[in-house]
Amino acid sequence: MDEKRNRFSRRQFVGSSALGLAGIMIIPSAACNRSGSTKKDPNLVRLGFIGLGRQAMYLTDGFIRIPDVEVLAGCDVYGIKRTRFERKVNTFYTEAGKKIKAATYDKYGDLLDRDDIDAVVIAVPDHAHAFIAIAALKAGKDVYLEKPMTFTIFEGQQLKKTVRETGRILGVGSQQRSDANFRHAVTLVQTGAIGSVSLVNAFVGPPPKPYDLIEEPVPADLNWDLWLGPLPGNIHYNKELNPPISLDPPMDEEYWAGWRWYRETGGGFTTDWGAHMFDIAQWGLGMDGSGPVEISPVGDGSEYISWKYASGVIMTSEPFNEIKTRGVKFWGEKGWIEVSREHFAASDPSFNPPAPPATEDGPYETKIPHQLNFIEAVRKRVDPVASVETGHSSCTVCTLGNIAVELKRTIRWDPATETFTEDADGAAKGLLHYRYRKPWRLI
Repeated sequence: MDEKRNRFSRRQFVGSSALGLAGIMIIPSAACNRSGSTKKDPNLVRLGFIGLGRQAMYLTDGFIRIPDVEVLAGCDVYGIKRTRFERKVNTFYTEAGKKIKAATYDKYGDLLDRDDIDAVVIAVPDHAHAFIAIAALKAGKDVYLEKPMTFTIFEGQQLKKTVRETGRILGVGSQQRSDANFRHAVTLVQTGAIGSVSLVNAFVGPPPKPYDLIEEPVPADLNWDLWLGPLPGNIHYNKELNPPISLDPPMDEEYWAGWRWYRETGGGFTTDWGAHMFDIAQWGLGMDGSGPVEISPVGDGSEYISWKYASGVIMTSEPFNEIKTRGVKFWGEKGWIEVSREHFAASDPSFNPPAPPATEDGPYETKIPHQLNFIEAVRKRVDPVASVETGHSSCTVCTLGNIAVELKRTIRWDPATETFTEDADGAAKGLLHYRYRKPWRLI
């Protein structure tokens, strides 16, 4: 399989990205890197990776095989992950007959200081997304940022502002935007195939729970203080937050890092899968760059959450079938459409999408042209299919759900001003951000 991928031509790659490149927006061209240096090949994009965990390994597999892309460096606070990355990248280039050798760092600033890095792929825990991405943008790098885009709404506001001030490219890892089935479903909804939509079910799973893991010894080569970053220093280590791996024999993570499930370190399923499914719902409803006006927890929020839009449309996070498929179902006056990564169904068989082309086995991230869409956006200086504005509005929907659950009441939001209304005690406003631990700062 690897040999076939190495022979995959640039023309084939570009052809497979037709869906991923649809709908891109032109933005002003930005300057080259801050040293003013230029490259002999204008198509060449040189990447650095910040965060070298499970998701980064999938992303590396995809990016490294795109023609005219070079992976030059990686960064992680965990030494064994740096070594794994070096072995993976260097083995790939050795077998490809290329004289490229990746370097690794434990501090992201050292990677950003390199003038030969054009763009960075950021796949760190959510709480570190914003300040690393902002630093990268200010260092003259384009950014591919994993979803959810930020940990807090305020961070998203500042990141969006920085992208436009610097003129850099930022793409969010909302891969379903480049999935043919999701794109087909959204097109049908937006063109009125099922009539006026009144309800959307976007099932993702429960909100975060309090951190309740026991304290365990920190691995010798893991810099726990750097991992925490701006989070409170009293959060103790447990291997669920940073799953163990092995080099000899090779063994990758056996489960997804658990920081995402806890209120102190993540946003639960509400943000982890919500950044995918609520994102599709927003897109279908034409709410990119906007959002709901009223958010309510049902029960304690563990049953589901409800979002109401100014149009009267309701979105809920409740299941739409008995097996609780993580996906989206649009209910219209003329019919319905449901879509997930595994299936597509509709009230009318004529709504079914064309049969997808055959793909090789592998993770979801490498089966769709989302990464190529980002690379082409960098080359053309255009917004990718998942822009910073889109990423921010979708992430805001997720975070608003968690805020309503934490406050145990309905909250009201003005998506135009991104402020709470009817918040007399300021409790909701107080959850727009949190106080960073010194000396960490966002801007």
